[in-house]
Parts: sequence; structure tokens; C-alpha cells
Amino acid sequence: MATQRKTFPRLFLARSEPFRLVGDRVFLRPPERGDYEDWASLRARSRNFLTPWEPSWPPDALSRTSFRARIARYAEDWRIDQGYNFFIFRNDDVLVGGIGLSNIRRGVAETASLGYWTGEPYARQGYMTAALPLVLDFAFERLRLHRVEAACLPTNTPSRALLLHTGFQQEGYARNYLLIDGRWQDHLLFAVLREDWRG
Repeated sequence: MATQRKTFPRLFLARSEPFRLVGDRVFLRPPERGDYEDWASLRARSRNFLTPWEPSWPPDALSRTSFRARIARYAEDWRIDQGYNFFIFRNDDVLVGGIGLSNIRRGVAETASLGYWTGEPYARQGYMTAALPLVLDFAFERLRLHRVEAACLPTNTPSRALLLHTGFQQEGYARNYLLIDGRWQDHLLFAVLREDWRG
């Protein structure tokens, strides 16, 4: 079974058509180089909205070179079964955000970490609520993970509400957990198990 799981990324990337996760309001697919203009524009417009919740942006954060490096890293993560990142699009092909699984631990853990962001023009319109179940289905049914973890700042009320609404349970509180916006900050810790999701 372990060998089969390691072949999943190669099977996905070998498809003749782009790999997609499709829902009623949104679809998800891996980022491509051709997404650069839309991605950079959305991130630039949303900078003040996003930076309080993210690691500090480097000076070249929105450069084409940095984006290409990001795409290459994402592709390598897929290849070695370490991470699966997606852009979120409305059904009219408008980019609204991103979501992904990272830090995948196989063996006795079978666990991944969840991360996501929404561009400010599309926040609180239900797009992430539509996207997150698609990723969890992918995590539990396609990747056969046992557990998906997430963390958010205690002050990020929309993110906390999203996780609880989608079936995550709060499991703890971690002091100085991640370096966010230039400071080590406390986080609430959440997780959802495969059996929880099926139930």
C-alpha cells in the first residue's frame, strides 16, 4: 500500500487534461505558470488584508521569478508526496484564493497540515467554505490520509468559524507557534480525522 500511495502524484500529473477538484461554486487545480498575472494582481490588491495572517512577505514576493520558483516547488512536492497545493477558481474562471496540504507525514502518522488564503475582494462570500470540503475529500479518499491539521491565530474569527463549520475540532492552544507578520504568535490548533469526515 505504501508503494501505491507514492505513485499517486505521478498518476495525477500524467493525466492528459489538467487535474481538477470540482464543486458547485468553485473548482480547484494546481497552479500553473500562466496564472502569474492573476495571482500577482490578487495578492497585491489583498496585501494589507493578508499580511496580518501570513509569514512576512519577502521583497520579491510578487515577482515572476519568485512565482516560477513557487510553481516548481509545488510540482516537486506533488512528485514526492509531500504537499498538494491548489488555486481556487470560481466557475467563471476567476481566481479567488489558494488552499493546500503540506508537511505530509506517512507511516504511523498519515497526516497533513492545511493552509489557505482568500483574496480580499472575495472574502466572506463562501468560496473557502465551498473549497475546503473538496480538499478534505481529496485528502481522505484519494491520498488516504488519517488526519488533517490546521492552525489559526486566536483573533482570526472567520478562519476559526470556517474550520469548525467544516468539521474540525479544536484540540489545543500553542504558544508562539508560528512566525506570522514578523512575530512569533500563539495559535489555536484544530484537526479533523478521516472517520470524523466520513461520519
